[in-house]
Amino acid sequence: MDKNLAIQITGLGKQYRIGALQARERTLAETLSDSFSRPWRAVRSIVRRENPIHRSKQTIWALKDVTFDVQRGEVVGIIGRNGAGKSTLLKILTRITNPTEGAVRLRGRVGSLLEVGTGFHPELTGRENTYLNGAILGMRREEIDRKFDEIVAFSGVEKFIDTPVKHYSSGMYLRLAFAVAAHLEPDILLVDEVLAVGDAEFQKKCLGKMSDVAGEGRTVLFVSHNMASVKRLCQTAYWLDGGRVREHGPAEDLVDEYERTVLEEIGSKWDGQTALVNEAYGLEVWRVEPTIITENASTTLRVEVTGKAARPIERLGVNFQIATIQGTLIFRVGPHIAGTWLYDLHGDWKCVFEFKDISRYLAGGHYAINLFFHTTGHEMILRIDQAALVYLPMVDVYGSGVHFSQLRHGVVPLPFTFHYYKD
Repeated sequence: MDKNLAIQITGLGKQYRIGALQARERTLAETLSDSFSRPWRAVRSIVRRENPIHRSKQTIWALKDVTFDVQRGEVVGIIGRNGAGKSTLLKILTRITNPTEGAVRLRGRVGSLLEVGTGFHPELTGRENTYLNGAILGMRREEIDRKFDEIVAFSGVEKFIDTPVKHYSSGMYLRLAFAVAAHLEPDILLVDEVLAVGDAEFQKKCLGKMSDVAGEGRTVLFVSHNMASVKRLCQTAYWLDGGRVREHGPAEDLVDEYERTVLEEIGSKWDGQTALVNEAYGLEVWRVEPTIITENASTTLRVEVTGKAARPIERLGVNFQIATIQGTLIFRVGPHIAGTWLYDLHGDWKCVFEFKDISRYLAGGHYAINLFFHTTGHEMILRIDQAALVYLPMVDVYGSGVHFSQLRHGVVPLPFTFHYYKD
């Protein structure tokens, strides 16, 4: 193994039998005892006419042909949908489970933040559990003594440190557990979605701690569904899909590609094939179709909405929204601010929203289009969240040769001036 490598994974595969109990690792005593008792169990089965257990012959590969190397001091993200094999990979690396095929080589002390709180005893106090859990995770008593005050301060449970943890709230329990695990000093740190514990303030502290670990030159393998965290912490990333490595590359580029692909596969919440109907008013919305038009380096977003009014509607208000995929409202326009009224509806109808040179105002990336239809008295008739998804291309707004991206730079490319003064 190259001395510059921290992790070397070659042809890794893990197979599970569907519906069958997975065998755990056995001790020597259990193996000997089983050998002596097996003949008697067979006789008893015949006497009692016990039916054999019909185990499923179906198998699945949670991982298959996974091969990659991680350099020492590198921070690598592992991304993919639920069931892609991310957690299975980390369980193999931490020796919780054995691979079916392939090999893994690790250089240095390994620490893991997988199932936070494993090893905590409810009857013991926070102080006692800190020492117990630290020992389970491989920390020496002297190391825990040295870091104890820092661990407790990080967790924010100073007032309750001598209280049995069975009286802790779930948030307090998880914060203390994470604080213990986060203060390990391994050469290789394996992290599996533990940054979701606690409130927003504590999550921010967790991200800061992860940044510190990465900044100290340790090797980190980080599994997360939080794409912003992956981009912030990781240099490179691997995309697992169906237990295999689908793609790998720089974290920022790979996350952009992953999110774009997932959104295209998911589509909008409304399938666009079946009309949305308010029977009381006889209103139908058949289609919401966004189009990107690029002319002379200028990008225009055009959104066409079509429908039908089964009976006359004198006046109908249309509210149009652009939001991030996470739901943050970017822009909203409605009839009372911009006069977006539909008059004298009866039969087929169509309305069009058009935003010229939109790349001057919105960064490149994915956005959701929401629509709301209401009466003059603000009675809601139809509400369509994520009526359509649109991808705005990234543009070199500032002429620097760098394209402005929603995920990297923010949502709004504001105009600005910069002056430098020197005596």
